[in-house]
Amino acid sequence: MTSEQNHSKNSFINIERLKQKAKKLKKSQNITQSEALLLVAQQANFGNWKAVLKAFDTQQVLSRPDHFAFKKVEAGELNQLDVDSYLTDSQKLLVSKNKSLLTKLGIEFSIFEPTTTGLKKSILDATQTVRTHFDITNFHDYENQGQGKESKVMKSAFFLSEKECNASKVSLYRPNTKKGDPRMWFTKLGDFACSGDQIAIIISDDSAYLINLSMKNIELESNKPHLIREVSPSYAGKVLGLQSFIRKYLAVSNSISDELLAKLKVLAKKPLRAIMEGNAAIGLSIESALDIEANSSKLPDYKGIELKSGRGNKTRTTLFAQVADWGLSTCKSSATILDKYGYAREDNFKLYCTLSTNKANSQGLKFEFDREKDELNEVHSDGAHVATWTGRLLRQRLKEKHAETFWIEAKSERIEGVEHFYLLSVVHTKSPLLSQLMPLIESGVITMDHLIKRTGGAKPKVAEKGPLFKINKRDLSLLFPEPVKYYLT
Repeated sequence: MTSEQNHSKNSFINIERLKQKAKKLKKSQNITQSEALLLVAQQANFGNWKAVLKAFDTQQVLSRPDHFAFKKVEAGELNQLDVDSYLTDSQKLLVSKNKSLLTKLGIEFSIFEPTTTGLKKSILDATQTVRTHFDITNFHDYENQGQGKESKVMKSAFFLSEKECNASKVSLYRPNTKKGDPRMWFTKLGDFACSGDQIAIIISDDSAYLINLSMKNIELESNKPHLIREVSPSYAGKVLGLQSFIRKYLAVSNSISDELLAKLKVLAKKPLRAIMEGNAAIGLSIESALDIEANSSKLPDYKGIELKSGRGNKTRTTLFAQVADWGLSTCKSSATILDKYGYAREDNFKLYCTLSTNKANSQGLKFEFDREKDELNEVHSDGAHVATWTGRLLRQRLKEKHAETFWIEAKSERIEGVEHFYLLSVVHTKSPLLSQLMPLIESGVITMDHLIKRTGGAKPKVAEKGPLFKINKRDLSLLFPEPVKYYLT
C-alpha cells in the first residue's frame, strides 16, 4: 500500500490546514511556495505535494455519500439493502473513475443498483434519476403510463462487456398494486450483475445499453480523441463490445460538431474578410461565412452549438444562479428567508452561507432531496420547510447556462486596409450531463450559496446575488465532458 493510500484510509487530510502551514513556512524560512509545500508534504509522510492532492481526492471520493444506501423502501417491497456496507474502497474508486470517464466523453447515463431480493423477484425500482434520464432522452415516459400489464412497454436492451454485446429486453411498467410505483426489468440481468453492483444505463437508437461499472476499468482506448474522430458519423457496424459501442455512440453524438468543424477548416484555408469593424466583427464574420442569419435570439448559432470568439478552457466554480420556486416554498421571497434566518453585521442584515445535503450549516439550514418528487428542499434543523427547487427547473437552468460551444481562436491582420481573420483553433466544450445534476446535489458534491443582504439607510433594500449553485473545480469531470482542442490549419 502506498503512503497516499494509507493516509486516505486511516487519517483525515485537512488540505486547507496544510496550505496554511505551507504559507507560514514560506514566510518564516524565506523559501518558495513549492519548497514550502514539499516540506509540509514530507512532514505528513508523503513523498511530495502531488501525492497529498492525490490522497485528498481519494478521500473525497470515499467519503462521498452513496445515495443508494439511504433509499427508504416499505416493508414487503424490494427490501433494498445498505449495499454501501460491503462496497470496498477499491470498488468505490473504480466506479467513480468509470463514471468520470463517461462524463468526460459526454455520454448521458443513469445508474441503478440491483438488490438480492430484486434479482430473485425480477423487479427493479425505476428511480427518479432513471426516470429523468429516460425522459430527457425520449426513451420512456412513466408519468403518462397507465398501470397494469396492458400498459407495459417492452424495448430492446443490451449488456455490454469488453468484447461482447448480449441482447436482452427491458420491460417498463407500473403495477396495479399500491401507487403503481414505476418499475423495470432486464431479462437475464442476473447473469450480468450481482447485488450491489452499480449499473450504468445508456440510451442509443431507442435501446438501453448496460455497463457494469463495478466490474472493470473501462478507460481503454475510448478516451483518446484521435481514435474517436476516425469514426465517421455514418458508422453503422455491428456493436461487438464496449469500445465498439462507445465509438458508435460518439460518432452519432458528434455528427453536428464534426460537420461544423469541417466547415471551419475550409474557412481556415484563407484569410476571412471582416464584414464590419468593432469587437463583434470576428463573430459576425464567421457566422456570415457559415450562412448563419444574424439575429438577437438567445438560441445557439449552429444547429444547437454556440459560436464564440475566444478561449474556452476556463473552468468556473459557479454553475448557475437560480431562486427557488416560490409557489412551492414556505418562504415566498428571499427577503422572507433573510428575515427568518439572517444575522446582523455592522449596518447590514445578511444571510451569507453555504447549503449542502451533508449537514446543516451554522444557521441551521441544509438541503434534502425528495427523489420521488424530484424536488430539492431547503429545510431548517428545527424541521421547518424553507424553500423548494424542482429538478426540472434546475436542469433547465444548467442547460441554458452551459450550452455546447465552439470557442474559436483567430488572429487579426489588415490586408489592403481591411481587417481579415485567420482561424487558428477551436476548443469544443460540450453541454453538461443533465442526468447527473440532481445525484451530485444529493451526494453533496454540488452546493448552494445564499448571498442575501439588506442594506441600512433611510430606504433599506434587499439584494440577492444568488442563490449560487457551485461545484469544486476538482469535481467538474463528474458533470462536464472534457474540452477538446482542434487546430484548424
